[in-house]
Amino acid sequence: MEEFPCEVIRNFSIIAHIDHGKSTLADRLLELTGTIHKKDRGLNQQVLDKLKVERERGITVKAQTASMFHEKDGAHYLLNLIDTPGHVDFSWEVARSLAACQGALLLVDASQGVQAQSISVFHVAREKGLTIIPVLNKIDLPAAQPEVVAQQIESTFGIDPAEVIQISAKTGKGVEKVLQAIIDRIPPPVGDPSAPLKAFLFDSSYDRYRGVISLMNIQGGVLRKGDKIASCHTRKKYEVTELGIMHPEEVPTDCLRPGQVGFVACSMKESAEAHIGDTFYRVGHPVEPMPGFKPAKAMVYAGIYPVDSNDFLKLEESIKRLSLTDRSVEVTRETSSALGQGCRLGFLGTLHMDVFRQRLEDEYDANVIITAPTVPYQVVHRDGSTSLVSNPTDFPEPSEFASGGRVKAVLEPIVKASIIVPEKYFSAMMDLCFEHRGTNLDWHSMDAPGGAGEGGDLASSRALMTVNLPLAEIVTNFFDKLKSRSSGFASFDYEDAGYEKSDLRKMTFLLNQRPVDALALIVHANSVVETGRFWVEKLFKIIPRQLFEVPIQAAVGSTIIARRTLSALRADVTAGLYGGHYERKLKHLQNQKESKRKMKRVGRIDLPQEAFFDLLSSK
Repeated sequence: MEEFPCEVIRNFSIIAHIDHGKSTLADRLLELTGTIHKKDRGLNQQVLDKLKVERERGITVKAQTASMFHEKDGAHYLLNLIDTPGHVDFSWEVARSLAACQGALLLVDASQGVQAQSISVFHVAREKGLTIIPVLNKIDLPAAQPEVVAQQIESTFGIDPAEVIQISAKTGKGVEKVLQAIIDRIPPPVGDPSAPLKAFLFDSSYDRYRGVISLMNIQGGVLRKGDKIASCHTRKKYEVTELGIMHPEEVPTDCLRPGQVGFVACSMKESAEAHIGDTFYRVGHPVEPMPGFKPAKAMVYAGIYPVDSNDFLKLEESIKRLSLTDRSVEVTRETSSALGQGCRLGFLGTLHMDVFRQRLEDEYDANVIITAPTVPYQVVHRDGSTSLVSNPTDFPEPSEFASGGRVKAVLEPIVKASIIVPEKYFSAMMDLCFEHRGTNLDWHSMDAPGGAGEGGDLASSRALMTVNLPLAEIVTNFFDKLKSRSSGFASFDYEDAGYEKSDLRKMTFLLNQRPVDALALIVHANSVVETGRFWVEKLFKIIPRQLFEVPIQAAVGSTIIARRTLSALRADVTAGLYGGHYERKLKHLQNQKESKRKMKRVGRIDLPQEAFFDLLSSK
C-alpha cells in the first residue's frame, strides 16, 4: 500500500436511477482491472450485490466498496469504487458514499433517458463538489436512442454531449474509456502521510467473531495494525487488530495511507459505538473532527412483533445487529395489547421497510408481523409545545380537539414529488396526484428544442411534474398506481417539504365492542367513511366465525362509521327431537339463544396471526 501515494489514487462512486446498470458496470470494471477473472462472468453477475435480498430482487440495497489496481502509461493506480443503490428509499446510502469520494459516474440508461432519481443524485453529487463523469449505458439495446438522451442530459444538467461516454456494460463495449476518464478527469484525494492520523468512518457491519467492522477513509497520517486509536464522538479507545482493503473481499494489508479506503477491525463490541460520520485519531494526538452526516430522517414508521411472543429478546438483538449495517433505521420498544411486546421502527420508505423485513427473515431466521406503515405527525398543543406521534394509538382523540381541549392542531408531513412522464400520460398523472390530495402542481417540458420527435415513448416529449403530496398518501400503493397508469414509463422521486396543517381523524376498530389497538388508523376527514367501510369489509372476510354473534365496527371517537355483523356458528339443537309439541323445540332454541347472549357478553375475539398477515397486506 506504500506504493500508492495520493497522486495515483482515485475514489469514485457510481450513481444512477434504479435499474440503469450500476452493478453491471461495476462487474465490468472489476474484470478489466483483473480484480475478478473474466471466466467468472455469467456465473457470478452483480458481484458487489452480496445480500440474498439483492440477488432475489435484482436491486442494490447496500452500498459496497471495492479496491482495484490498474496500470496506465507505466503508472500503477489504485481505484476505490463504491457501488450505490438507485431507489429513492436508499438515498442516504448514496449521500454517505459520496462523502468518501472525489468523483462520481452518473449513469443514464440510453433506452429510458434521464429519470427522477438521476436528477436527485446529480444534485447531491454537485452539492458535495464532486467531479461528475456522464456515462450513457445500454447502447446495445434496440430501443436505445443515445443522441436523444445526450440532448436530454445537456438540457437537464448542462453537460456538453461531447463529454458523455457511450457504453454497454453488459457486453463491455466502451468500458475502457470509462477507466481512462476516471484516471484523467477525477482529481486525486489530498492527504499528508506525516500529519497526525485522521480517519473518517462512513460505513460499518457486524461480524459475530470480530465485532464491528468499520469502513474508513484515511484523510491524513498512516494507520497500522496494532495502533491505538480513539473516537472523536465517544472518546473511547481501541486497538487495531486487523485492517485491509476490499478487493472485492477482505484482503489484509500492513497499513492504510492518506486517500485510501479500507476496513478496520478494532475489537469494537457494541454496535452503538460505530457512529457513522465519526472521526478517529491516534491516542494522544487529537485532531479536529470532520463534519459528519446529517442524520437520516425516518419517513415511515411500523411496528415489528414476533409471531411467538417468547422470541422478543432474540428479535430485538437481531434488529440491533441488522441496524448496524443500516444506520438509517430508528428503533424504539413498544407494547401492543393484541400483539404483545415488539419494536417501533422508522424507515426511509416502504421498500426500505420491506427489504429490512426480508433481511430479518433471511439472515436471522426471524418470524415477524409488521403493522401497517404510518408517518410521523406533529401535534401542536394549546400551551405552545409540540410532539411527534408515529403510533396511531397515541394520536389525540376527537374530544381533545374541542374548545378547551389540550390539542390546537395536527400537522402532517408533506413531500415535494418529482414525476417524469411522457406527455401522453400527463393527464392520468394529474388525476392520480389530485386523487391523493396533491397541491401546487407545476410542470415543464424536459427535452431540448428540436430534441423530441415522433416515435416511441422516449422519443416523444416528456414532462417533469412537481407536486406537493402528503407523505401518508404515497406510503401505501401510490407507486404501483403511478406505474400502472403510465404503462411503466413514469419515474418518481421525492424530498421532504416540511409539515402542513391537516384535518385528520383517528379511526379505531371494535370487535365485539372491544377496540383492537394494532388496527388503529389515522385518516383524512374526507376519506373517513370510504376507509372505514373498506377495512370493515376486509375484517368481515378474514375473521373466523365464533359461537356467538360478533359486531365489527369502525369508529371515530364515539361515532360508528361502518358496521358488519359476523353471524354466530349454530349447532342444530333440535336434531335429536322427534314428535311431540313444538314447544319442546322452542325450549331448546330459547336455551341456546340465552347461552349465546351470555357468551357474547364475556367472549373475547383474538385475531389469529394469519388474519393479521392478510389484513396488513397492501390494499
